[in-house]
Amino acid sequence: MASSLNIIFITLLLHLSQAKGATFTFVNKCSQTIWPAILGSPELETTGFELKKSGSRAFQAPTGWSGRFWGRTGCNFDETGHGSCQTGDCGSGQLECNGAGATAATLAEFTLGSGSGSMDFYDVSLVDGYNLPMLVVPGGGGSGQCASTGCLEDINQRCPAELRAGSGGACRSACDVFNTPEYCCKGEYGSPATCKPSAYSQAFKSACPKSYSYAYDDATSTFTCTAADYVITFCPSHSSQKSSKSDDATSTTTDDSGSGSEPGSETGTGAGTGSGSVQEAILADGSWLADLATGDSSPSATVQALLAVIVVHLAVSLVLFQL
Repeated sequence: MASSLNIIFITLLLHLSQAKGATFTFVNKCSQTIWPAILGSPELETTGFELKKSGSRAFQAPTGWSGRFWGRTGCNFDETGHGSCQTGDCGSGQLECNGAGATAATLAEFTLGSGSGSMDFYDVSLVDGYNLPMLVVPGGGGSGQCASTGCLEDINQRCPAELRAGSGGACRSACDVFNTPEYCCKGEYGSPATCKPSAYSQAFKSACPKSYSYAYDDATSTFTCTAADYVITFCPSHSSQKSSKSDDATSTTTDDSGSGSEPGSETGTGAGTGSGSVQEAILADGSWLADLATGDSSPSATVQALLAVIVVHLAVSLVLFQL
């Protein structure tokens, strides 16, 4: 009876450790305060918040969560949370977006796997426009392709005059400005066969090759990872991108001509990949314990590590009990 209960308990703990959803950590490396916004389902603990320069904040999302994040700039909110922003404004008239979206904003989009072993899909999109540089980096022991993606270039500096928003703090999309089926990939242009990149979207793509530049830009812009946490950095440094590129390069394959696999291709693998069992990782490396003591580990990583220790302990106890 005791051994059966132990087996059930171990199975439940393993399931909980693998089906945790994901932790999203927002980091502000911009020179000023920004106001990240969240639109997704189910709704997270907030839909908009203030993030000061050099600040960070983390949120836990459940399995199956789908939504998008973006940064707002030049915001002015009163003590009741009412106000607006110069770029990325969600139109709610409040700090909380409450289900409202935005145009002319750089977007990080996610669809988390619905259960243990299922993949997350993510991208950085300029389809609705651009306002801030952004980098998405998977971590937390994720497995699979797990490549970083983002847009580090300041597109505002090269934004065509006809797309420039306000005082130049954002760059609108051609669809938002001209609202034609051809630019918006609607009507007779509503399929991959008929909707092609425009001169405007190609300019975005040239600046940020890994980002979505138009509606059907899937091949080089959608990325996958399994059981990962994610860090979304606003205004990342170029050194951060160089590090990510270096990590990606170490795991890309090279053909006889010496050219590497394209980022985001089926054969490519990126930074943040993990392998091996949790038990092996704990037995081989006790660094997580030091991180826990100093407060450097993420909440989800700590939970996983503690659950794994419990599982190992129960497994040993089960073996001893059977002996």
